[in-house]
Amino acid sequence: MFHSSAMVNSHRKPMFTIHTGFYCLVAILLQICICSQISVPSSHYFTEDPGAFPVASNGEPFPWQELRLPNVVIPLHYDLFVHPNLTSLDFVASEKIEVLVSNATQFIILHSKDLEITNATLQSEEDSRYMKSGKELKVLSYPAHQQIALLVPEKLMPHLKYYVVIDFQARLSDGFKGFYKSTYRTLGGETRILAVTDFEPTQARMAFPCFDEPLFKANFSIKIRRESGHTALSNMPKVKTIELEGGLLEDHFETTVKMSTYLVAYIVCDFHSVSGITSSGVKVSIYASPDKRNQTHYALQASLKLLDFYEKYFDINYPLPKLDLIAIPDFASGAMENWGLITYRETSLFFDPKTSSASDKLWVTRVIAHELAHQWFGNLVTMEWWNDIWLNEGFANYMELIAVNATYPELQFDDYFLDVCFEVITKDSLNSSRPISKPAETPTQIQEMFDEVSYNKGACILNMLKDFLGEEKFQKGIIQYLKKFSYRNAKNDDLWNSLSNSCLESDFTSGGVCHSDPKMTSNMLTFLGENAEVKEMMTTWTLQKGIPLLVVKQDGHSLRLQQERFLQGVFQEDPEWRALQERYLWHIPLTYSTSSSNVIHRHILKSKTDILDLPEKTSWVKFNVDSNGYYIVHYEGHGWDQLITQLNQNHTLLRPKDRIGLIHDVFQLVGAGRLTLDKALDMTHYLQHETSSPALLKGLSYLELFYHMMDKRNISDISENLKRYLLQYFKPVIDRQSWSDEGSVWDRMLRSALLKLACDLNHAPCIQKAAELFSQWMESSGKLNIPTDVLKIVYSVGAQTTTGWNYLLELYELSMSSAEKNKILYALSTSKHQEKLQKLIELGMEGKVIKTQDLAVLLHAIARRPKGQQLAWDFVRENWTHLLKKFDLGSFAIRIIISGTTSHFSSKDKLQEVKLFFESLEAQGSHLDIFQIVLETITKNIKWLEKNLPTLRMWLLVNT
Repeated sequence: MFHSSAMVNSHRKPMFTIHTGFYCLVAILLQICICSQISVPSSHYFTEDPGAFPVASNGEPFPWQELRLPNVVIPLHYDLFVHPNLTSLDFVASEKIEVLVSNATQFIILHSKDLEITNATLQSEEDSRYMKSGKELKVLSYPAHQQIALLVPEKLMPHLKYYVVIDFQARLSDGFKGFYKSTYRTLGGETRILAVTDFEPTQARMAFPCFDEPLFKANFSIKIRRESGHTALSNMPKVKTIELEGGLLEDHFETTVKMSTYLVAYIVCDFHSVSGITSSGVKVSIYASPDKRNQTHYALQASLKLLDFYEKYFDINYPLPKLDLIAIPDFASGAMENWGLITYRETSLFFDPKTSSASDKLWVTRVIAHELAHQWFGNLVTMEWWNDIWLNEGFANYMELIAVNATYPELQFDDYFLDVCFEVITKDSLNSSRPISKPAETPTQIQEMFDEVSYNKGACILNMLKDFLGEEKFQKGIIQYLKKFSYRNAKNDDLWNSLSNSCLESDFTSGGVCHSDPKMTSNMLTFLGENAEVKEMMTTWTLQKGIPLLVVKQDGHSLRLQQERFLQGVFQEDPEWRALQERYLWHIPLTYSTSSSNVIHRHILKSKTDILDLPEKTSWVKFNVDSNGYYIVHYEGHGWDQLITQLNQNHTLLRPKDRIGLIHDVFQLVGAGRLTLDKALDMTHYLQHETSSPALLKGLSYLELFYHMMDKRNISDISENLKRYLLQYFKPVIDRQSWSDEGSVWDRMLRSALLKLACDLNHAPCIQKAAELFSQWMESSGKLNIPTDVLKIVYSVGAQTTTGWNYLLELYELSMSSAEKNKILYALSTSKHQEKLQKLIELGMEGKVIKTQDLAVLLHAIARRPKGQQLAWDFVRENWTHLLKKFDLGSFAIRIIISGTTSHFSSKDKLQEVKLFFESLEAQGSHLDIFQIVLETITKNIKWLEKNLPTLRMWLLVNT
């Protein structure tokens, strides 16, 4: 699944930062080893005191009390029949589950949620063979655990197969999970309905009773009944279609490979497709609503290219005969990797040359690369339990980097990947962060695992490990992992073992010895021995939360090293600081270079302190070469002064990614109280000579952040001086920007960011040019083609007049381009008129003009503006119960709504308001990890202002 904080952090990407799409979904915009057994065996019905068991909905004792299912009945195969009615918005269905019994039992426990079971029977193998009717089963329901119990009249015997037959029905869900309805509007204004599934992590149980845990892999044979005007799609190709009385058709699909329930998918729609064939013969099709098919061609090209790449890279053919990618008009996340039928939000799949920017193109390519990687990582090999969801999501995020670099080098994603790591560091440097691998049991806890830690930190530590082991050994290790655990489940240790011993069968000599490539000896393997102690190192990154701080002090020819836990908002002088440092120790694969040599030196820091000898005198040393490591570096003594001097004298002696890393670390260290703000701001002086667009954007992003913080707090003397400094200091580079789509991807993203900043700061030439383009565009009735990289800027300036705002809202309703709608919605949210912002929120709640799927990022965008922050916050408090009817408690949308409307606050009054609100929610039984993250973030903002406001004020007086 693709989430990204980028969705919200002005980029996601985080799904959050260079992607300037309104909600680049990742996003964007998100574990101490727990027992990975399925559960404990069940044996006889009520061998214990019945009073110890829960009470079923009919008042009888329910025979199972655990959240996890027992492991005594194992599903092997599901025959599933589904008949959705797109007029009455409900469905009838039946299933026949072949199960294997491992221990004698008198009940079968399955998951089921909001399904009305009309009949349940049990057949023995013999009954099934001779077509005998089965024995009626009593059905008990325990909604608190989303479970049903099927009570059997006679004990089921070990090592025998049985067949469970269940008839059931339900309404199509109104939300975004299970089997739900989605709608779209045609060019002619007609509203049409489709039925679509979305099951990850725990919603297959909303569509059919099942063993809804990732370890219970099975094969699925699916039949779907539909009307002739519709198309049915599922994971596998269609085998045949049977004509029924009354004009109905029934599609039968090939049986799937062995897979987890959350990957099952089926859709009934009237979409059209474009198709192509990969070099290995896989048919790839992109499905879209009929009026949008012309926006699918780039997705098809990218999918064919990426699927070919992955088959070669993993040395494993894609195992299904076809792969469909389909854009769903109402979709909660960025995309979902259902095996053979990947579902996408429209903004994550469509590319419209007239309205999609360079950032949009990068976004679409990334999301496709992410979901295709899942066909191996997640689908072929699945984590044993959701505590290790990072094995799916972290790997898919990491493979975006590898695949996009290989297939679309012109997109220069390598430079953007740094932001993937920087985004999660913001969260991981809070005490409220969590380990990558962490226990999760309830559906809400499991949903919360889909966050930046699983996605971004997972990807970043894999990239660090690849840099440490070397690309070839790393690739061999993951190939071994995928081949060994194909169609099975795996856990953390299985990955580390494969990477520790990455010899494939073909690597072994006749004597049974695997010889590593001699080229690898130059890498870190020499530090670890031939069989690298990967597991020992990597468990320090997956089983403890947080990020290390490397403190470096140069003393002549010696480097004194010390590692600490890096914490934002908790300073060394604070009484709690020492306690928060205890028991944290990482094995850090360090890299460094010096002023006297281009050589990359390597060292593993396994202890709190260490000393390194420098072979020659050097004026500066730079750790974390190319920012491949997941750690912050602080240079004590004159270390920072020497680096700043070098940047001012000749910044090109430092690698471009090293310059980005220095800018990032220096401002992070200010937030941790280790450096003064003036030191960090002094570093930005060199940026007027910076030749790397990513480095320039990174430096500007901090200055822009400070401006918006001051503007929101109405600290007008500083915000005005910051505005003056930005427009004065960066005027040459702003003035060089053309209002066009020319140049490399980074030229184009720099243009979008600089012109957006200039217009946000009311820079007269920018406002004038944007207003002129908007007027010409309106006069042409929207026919004039504005360059896509400045489209959002032009719309935003145009939206400041009532005429422009109203015109944009009308166009929003009519537009067939999701990229254009994205930019219009952002522009509408920048209005300074509260009644207009209120109208947008009302339209988002209504869900017709502005779809409910876009409400979370709309609220986030409104809350980022001084005129909208109080409005959005009040709305969330007053409408919380209504929001929970639209989104699940632990959903990405709810987390975006909470953090997006609160985490920018920086006053004690607001902290108290937010705290009281969260306490009231917890009193009602709603608890989310995001509550503590937000409270810590606001506290951090307050402390940052207290510590740095006078310094910022004085520095600006001196420098403007």
